[in-house]
Amino acid sequence: MALVVHAGLGSMPWDVLTQGVARHTGASFGTVTLVTSAVVLACWIPLRQRPGIGTVANVLVIGLLIDPFLAALDHLPDPLPLAARVALMAAGIVLNGLATGLYVGARLGPGPRDGLMTGLVARTGRPIRLVRTAIEVTVVAAGWALGGTVGVGTVAYALAIGPLVQVFLPRLTVPVATPTPGTPTGRPPR
Repeated sequence: MALVVHAGLGSMPWDVLTQGVARHTGASFGTVTLVTSAVVLACWIPLRQRPGIGTVANVLVIGLLIDPFLAALDHLPDPLPLAARVALMAAGIVLNGLATGLYVGARLGPGPRDGLMTGLVARTGRPIRLVRTAIEVTVVAAGWALGGTVGVGTVAYALAIGPLVQVFLPRLTVPVATPTPGTPTGRPPR
């Protein structure tokens, strides 16, 4: 997240929304991220999604660490060459897709935004790439209307994250153990 924001080529769609809200409220990027996470979690209720330890960790880790990571990246030379900015942006997008596959696939509970995605996929039967892309495009439009930064990085992220998650998630998902018939735990009797 911090890599894409710092690249200055346009933020991830949710970050465009965060920037827009921060611009109007004066709150820090991290604070707006935490509040947005809580609002998105409330959207889980009609989707019958259940948060897990991974959900809570996602909210707290990202919300609390984004401001310090952005501050650390501010120590890079300014301005960065275009090639370095493109590399930061591309790395941030791919790492976000990989991270999504890792923590959703761990089955410890998706982050708020990914739970919204998986809940909508479960309720609509639509493919992940379609649902995720629709969410990202909607959020970026709202963020842009509020004054968030939109650019080529925003478009690249919005178009790439759904397909990236679709590639990573099945490969990184921990299989669910199925019980052996006749045993409550699936383990052979002793």
